[in-house]
Amino acid sequence: MYSLHDANIHNIAVRGTFDDAQDIVKAVSNDHAFKAKYKIGTVNSINWARVSAQIVYYFKGYFAATQSNDEKVAFSVPSGNFGNICAGHIARMMGLPIGQLILATNENDVLDEFFRTGIYRPRATDHTYHTSSPSMDISKASNFERFIFDLVGRDAAKVREFWSSIDAGGAFDIKGTPYWHELSKFGFASGKSTHLDRLKIIRELWEDYDVMVDTHTADGIKVGLEQRRPSLPLICLETALPAKFEDTIIEALGRNPERPAGLECIEKLPQCVEVMDADLEKLKAYIVAKILN
Repeated sequence: MYSLHDANIHNIAVRGTFDDAQDIVKAVSNDHAFKAKYKIGTVNSINWARVSAQIVYYFKGYFAATQSNDEKVAFSVPSGNFGNICAGHIARMMGLPIGQLILATNENDVLDEFFRTGIYRPRATDHTYHTSSPSMDISKASNFERFIFDLVGRDAAKVREFWSSIDAGGAFDIKGTPYWHELSKFGFASGKSTHLDRLKIIRELWEDYDVMVDTHTADGIKVGLEQRRPSLPLICLETALPAKFEDTIIEALGRNPERPAGLECIEKLPQCVEVMDADLEKLKAYIVAKILN
């Protein structure tokens, strides 16, 4: 992304974690006057349009793997921001016969902890780990509120109550509430994958099937194989190209992944990026300055 030099593209790298960057992006969107004045939007899964587009994947995958609408399947989804699997949850609510939604985390296993224990406890920056599946290095999943809204019977006041604890740096626990018993009705299972697990899955798929997968997909496959019910066909969602994670592919396979045409030497192109702290006012000032120029 840093190699893009179009006049209307401005790359910003925020010091900190994904959560630090996402917090200030959401804060910009929550300033409704600023958002309206400067026409601010988002294209990640903060935006409902992104989630709604992903729902299609689940229908496509289901119809490709089944012969009749009486069959059920399991989907395994590498999960960090809870966007992709939230789309699967919505597809299931729409009537798609999903028997299991398997949520796979890496070492940043906040979501796995919730589905195992009922406790949702986001971690601070110093306890959010840098891993070889970096798009899942997230401790505060921005789409998780959307699922909790359904879990609590679409009670907005209850969601506000829960997230007031989260915003104060705390946690919430549904284990002793009726919501814990409701959770099983939504068909979720979960598990965790580590760097060694990723290496093992990448090697096995390459050796057995001549298929190369990226690190996030490897997390999904590992957890999916562990958690799926034996009677269900398993569909694992592939979420990135192996070429984006060259160091880990070399570690696992001793060879470079193939790159798409046109991206062979992208890191050697001139880089254009502004590095800043996770400071809301500095970000807003930067946006205004670029727009006015």
